[in-house]
Order: sequence, then C-alpha cells, then structure tokens
Amino acid sequence: MLTLFHAPRSRSTRVLQLIYALGAENDVEIRVTDIPRRDGSGGADAGNPHPEKKVPVLVHDGVMIRESGAIMTHLTNLFPDAGLAPAVGTPDHGAYLGWMAWYGYVFEPVIMMKVTELENPVFTSSYRGWAEAQAVLDKALEGQDFLMGDTISAVDMLVVSPFNWLPALLPDTGPIRAWVDRCRADPSLAKAVAFDNKALPPA
Repeated sequence: MLTLFHAPRSRSTRVLQLIYALGAENDVEIRVTDIPRRDGSGGADAGNPHPEKKVPVLVHDGVMIRESGAIMTHLTNLFPDAGLAPAVGTPDHGAYLGWMAWYGYVFEPVIMMKVTELENPVFTSSYRGWAEAQAVLDKALEGQDFLMGDTISAVDMLVVSPFNWLPALLPDTGPIRAWVDRCRADPSLAKAVAFDNKALPPA
C-alpha cells in the first residue's frame, strides 16, 4: 500500500503532480495533512509519521520514505512504464539520480540563501550562488526542451518547483523561462493545483 501525506500548496505538491503524471492516482492514497505555515496558520499533525511533521512523506507497506527526491525516485521506479525516468541501471538513470541529488544538496539551499539575502563565504565556497545555479540550468537546457532531453521527466517536476512558489526568481527571458513555461503546460500540474485548491481553498 502507498500513502502520500500531503499538505496542499507545499513542497509535497510536486510529488502529487508526479503521481498524476504517472497515472498512479488510483494506486496512491493521498492523505491531506496539516503543517505549520509561514503566516502562522496550520500546525503539526500528530498523524503525520514524519519525525518533524513535515511533508512530503510516502509510506510504502509501512516503511516511511522522506525527502522529495527520494520519494520521486521511488515512485518512478515503481511505475516505470510511465516513462518519467530512465531505466534503472542505464547511464541516463545515473544522470537522473545526479539531478535529484543536485536539487536537494545544492539548488534548494542556494535558493534559500537567495531569498533570505544571506551571505556566508563557507556556504558559497561549497555551494556557489544563484548565478552559478542558473548557469547549470542554462547549460543543461542548451539544445533540448527538458533537463533529461526532449520529454518531461520527474527531474523537471522537482527542479522547476521553486519557480512555481517564487516567481520573482524567474528570468524574464532565456532558456530557463522557456523551460518553466513548458513544464507548467504539463497537464499533471493543473491536476495537482486543482486538488490543492479543493483541499485548501484560497483565503
């Protein structure tokens, strides 16, 4: 049994989108949970198995899986016929895992430093900064529509997600802007947004 603990309009929305893209919405129970919000609303849900009451959390036959990259990798392995990740054991799957790790280990920390306007030489010497992160994406998108080639993958759904939360980060033009537009056009995102709007109507 697969259960996703999901808070609408949070980091778990990208996992919900992937579930729709995989055609797995009938195979994964979506359990809406509460989380503390930056505006002071919400709160910790005692029924959420995450030790810090965060989302997303996927529970597979009683085993808890945390972190978006791990969850999304696990789901694409479970539903390989959807074609949203390269086959396990291929060189392209290694590249796919690299993008998943880059997002969690580099890209999201850099984004947090960018939006909080914090600077620290130890951080920048290890992770670099926003300009370097943009350059990585620009180079990857040279001559192709998506990060793994000509079709959308789970990597795109993960890496594009901060631009959906923080549109001020989005360049006005260039390959990143065009890539974000292509990612947003995927029907799975509209389905996830519709779910969230029903579960958590606008204030």
